[in-house]
Amino acid sequence: MRNLDTGQEIAVDADVIYPIASVVKVPLAIAVLEAIRGGRLDGARMLELVPDPGTPPPPIGVGRFLHPARVAIEDLIYLAIAISDNAAADALFGLVPPSEVDRTLAEAGIGGIAVRHPMRDLLGVFGGEPGLAHTLAMGARTPGGGHPLAHLDLTRANTGTARALADLLQELWRPTAIHPRVAARVRALMSDGILQRRLGPDFISDATSWASKSGTLLNLRHDAGVVEHEDGQTYAVVAMTESTVPAVAQPAVDALIGRIARALHDHLRDP
Repeated sequence: MRNLDTGQEIAVDADVIYPIASVVKVPLAIAVLEAIRGGRLDGARMLELVPDPGTPPPPIGVGRFLHPARVAIEDLIYLAIAISDNAAADALFGLVPPSEVDRTLAEAGIGGIAVRHPMRDLLGVFGGEPGLAHTLAMGARTPGGGHPLAHLDLTRANTGTARALADLLQELWRPTAIHPRVAARVRALMSDGILQRRLGPDFISDATSWASKSGTLLNLRHDAGVVEHEDGQTYAVVAMTESTVPAVAQPAVDALIGRIARALHDHLRDP
């Protein structure tokens, strides 16, 4: 939890490294928008997305389409952020590969986040057995952060820390290295997010504005956002969690994440 203007913060294990799952779509959006701003990509260019019947469909997005679709690059960015569309994100990674996204972060002076691979439907490799996937996810990590699942191996996955994501949010809301137009567009996209089951319920109100991006991968449940109050106070809120319960749906955990985040926010705002 960080006040973006004063720098005051309160944190619990903020430097623990996690696979960041769909939160990586925020750095991806920054890199693609920067390529558009620089003229290397045309945001209006249409890409044809063709369904692959041999690939398990993702839970949401164009990957569930039954027929080919043509979507503009800028609209794919919207889908990747606002509804966390994996197929849209992978289409963008095809234009701006992970190494370029990683380089964009480095050039902006944002450390602690590693972008190494595009999105994949991890559960598909378990033949529709999410319980098996969750059990393996929880019990197979080595002391050094290794894991037989590449997306959970800290040396191979897209990774970051809560502090690094707070730094990223700081740069988006108070840009110094990221171009202001790029930062403003990413902020707007995060404000359009429709998946608000963790932090959102505890921060959305008529007296605040809220923008965030969540990430879910097996037993990992993350959320990173910014709450802006009517009095001008603005806070970055980042929650990165790892559940020990082998279940896909864990609404009580999601609610607990929000309540703890709100308690930390209130402690920092009204000490």
